[in-house]
Order: sequence, then structure tokens, then C-alpha cells
Amino acid sequence: MSKEAEFTVKLEPELREEFMAEAEADHRTASQVVRELMREYVQRQRHAREYEDFLTAKVNVSRRSLQAGEGIDHADVKAEFTRHFDSPT
Repeated sequence: MSKEAEFTVKLEPELREEFMAEAEADHRTASQVVRELMREYVQRQRHAREYEDFLTAKVNVSRRSLQAGEGIDHADVKAEFTRHFDSPT
């Protein structure tokens, strides 16, 4: 992959020194570490967005189901749960 773009970051001198020292201790360049951090961030954000979309779709399906008269409402679910799990065995 071509590395032609530049990215400038303003940060505290102490953080830069600590970061550079840790990258060097890991035998990596600062650029390698930053690229890895950026890739991880992008992947984490995409995953979070995909999961949010998945949950939203599930909620929408459930809402449409209830609007169509299918499924059970909260009171019935609670009563069913109580009947199965709160009764003595």
C-alpha cells in the first residue's frame, strides 16, 4: 500500500517523548504504530456502527410485528416469565 499522505498531529512534548520511546523499545517506527492505531480505530468504529445498525433493524422488525398484531406485549411477557421462573419447584 502506497504511503503518500501525511498526517500532522499537535500533542504535548511529554506525550511525544513517551510515545517515541515506547515505539523504539518495540523496535517500530512511530509511523508504524500510528498506522496500526488508526486501523484499529477504524475497525472498532465500523464494528460499532454495524452492531448499532443490526440492533436498530431488530427493533424495527419487532415494532412492525407488534403493529401488525403479532407477538406479545410487555405485560404478557412479564406474566409468562413470572409463571415460569417465580413459581416454586
